[in-house]
Amino acid sequence: MPESIYWRNRELREHVAVIDGEEAPTIVLKNGTYLNTYTKQWLRANIWIFNDRIVYVGDKLPENSQSTEIVDCDGKYLVPGYIEPHAHPFQLYNPEQLAMYGAEFGTTAFINDNLMWNFLLERKKAFTLLEEFERLPVSMYWWARFDSQTALQHPAEYFSTNKVLSWLEHPSVIQGGELTAWPRLLDGDDRLLYWIQESNRLGKPVEGHLPGASEKTLTKMKLLGVAADHEAMTGKEAIKRLQLGYQVGLRYSSIRPDLPLLLEEMLAEGVCTFDHVTMNTDGATPPFYKNGIMNVCVEIAIEKGVPLADAYRMASHNTANHYGLIADIGCIAPGRIANINILQEKDNPHPVSVLAKGAWMTKNHQVQNFPTAIDWQQYDIEPITFDWDLTLEDMQFSVPIGLNMVNDVIIQPYAIKTDVTLNVIPDNTDDAFLMLIDRNGNWRVNTAIKGFTNRLGAVASSFSTTGDLVFIGKSKQDMLLAWKRLKELGGGIVLAHEGDILFELPLKLGGSMFAGTMRELMEKESDLRTLLTDFGYPFGDPVYAILFLSATHLPYIRITQKGVVDVKKREVLFPATMR
Repeated sequence: MPESIYWRNRELREHVAVIDGEEAPTIVLKNGTYLNTYTKQWLRANIWIFNDRIVYVGDKLPENSQSTEIVDCDGKYLVPGYIEPHAHPFQLYNPEQLAMYGAEFGTTAFINDNLMWNFLLERKKAFTLLEEFERLPVSMYWWARFDSQTALQHPAEYFSTNKVLSWLEHPSVIQGGELTAWPRLLDGDDRLLYWIQESNRLGKPVEGHLPGASEKTLTKMKLLGVAADHEAMTGKEAIKRLQLGYQVGLRYSSIRPDLPLLLEEMLAEGVCTFDHVTMNTDGATPPFYKNGIMNVCVEIAIEKGVPLADAYRMASHNTANHYGLIADIGCIAPGRIANINILQEKDNPHPVSVLAKGAWMTKNHQVQNFPTAIDWQQYDIEPITFDWDLTLEDMQFSVPIGLNMVNDVIIQPYAIKTDVTLNVIPDNTDDAFLMLIDRNGNWRVNTAIKGFTNRLGAVASSFSTTGDLVFIGKSKQDMLLAWKRLKELGGGIVLAHEGDILFELPLKLGGSMFAGTMRELMEKESDLRTLLTDFGYPFGDPVYAILFLSATHLPYIRITQKGVVDVKKREVLFPATMR
């Protein structure tokens, strides 16, 4: 028997010893009213905590309490720590930064996308890093991606059967997906179907990505093993997914803040049970989280008329139950991890105090400071060292088809009529140069983009779907200037105009993630958005626009490692050029 099992048995015996009075609890929350998420009742109780676990919930107080922190919760209401079930923890922020910030507002568990680790780390280091995250006070779980949501030059390097199954077998990984490559599944991709079957065999549900799917498609995907979906855009779509047996995630993100309307429409249709409904923020950009994460979603659910117990369960119990985590998180009961939010009022989900794994994250509105725990350098997640250079010769734009932005995420093809052989594209058009170049300098893809800016000299970004470099701008010289600064920073986002650097956001963690605080990042990202808007960006979320330029799960045309791709036909219209 492994040593870890012996240690776990000793820990369990200690829990029982607390009940017998042989050990003192670490914390006792006395005289509180807590939400029992099994019965949906508010009950008065004393809650004993020993280290990171709840060991008792009931009327009694411990006989042995000499070393116990006793907190009187009379007049307060206790609910389980909130769970974010669909986090993309790489939207400029890093996973530790997001988790610790979210915990201040009561989100004490995250179920996270692993896509970035596929690109930044070899598996052994990635799995060691996952173990590092287990040492955070926040509960961190992960997905196993089945696809890259873009067209890669060498996809087997990232998504082979051996690699996908090794991720699925990791104990911190609790989900397969999200499945952005579902059209391949319907077209007969049996390897993808095998991965889904293996995920289900391991008891790890598969998350779909099915925007606008018909009843027929939803039925097929359910038959093929997909258990959940978060892409409903109307109340009726959400209800249809529930009727077909899906676990339904209602989204409230910076790119699609649908939650209020979805709830209004579901309630108007007479939905009266929410046991298989969750909420998520789907990787919102930093300023969207100014007031917290899942606490904001619970507030919306309460305001829209969802029964109080259900509103809290949608952010805790329902998620834990779906993922088989209910023995650890999602409720207040003996044996569970001590993730508890203490509220001033029953219908106010913004906690005054937060416990995560038995540690105070916020206490009486005072945020408790924790030192950074992840040593990113140990995993070689540090500024990029570019051993190549960008030149004017790389900026040859001659393809006839470009990318026309309809909104932040929808891009249509268009016939390029502007003269893109010039060094500067005139300001009387909203066309701009667009280039995607390999972060190692091996290949490039050159075209044009319409609708991003009408006058900005250049934006250069190492923040992208794959970590390759994106350049957009009117001026080739400004693009070179932005590149020079980006190279000095070792990755980030840089704006240049008329020979000056206007803005820079260093992304020192692999060229994709910010190394400072969440509040610093919010301020920087807001400045970036304001500048891009001033330079003609007409939509709401330019950071997502840059990220999704390569995202082949969205219509209709994208710029990828393979070249300019027609998403629907899955054809390369213009291939990448080797340098």
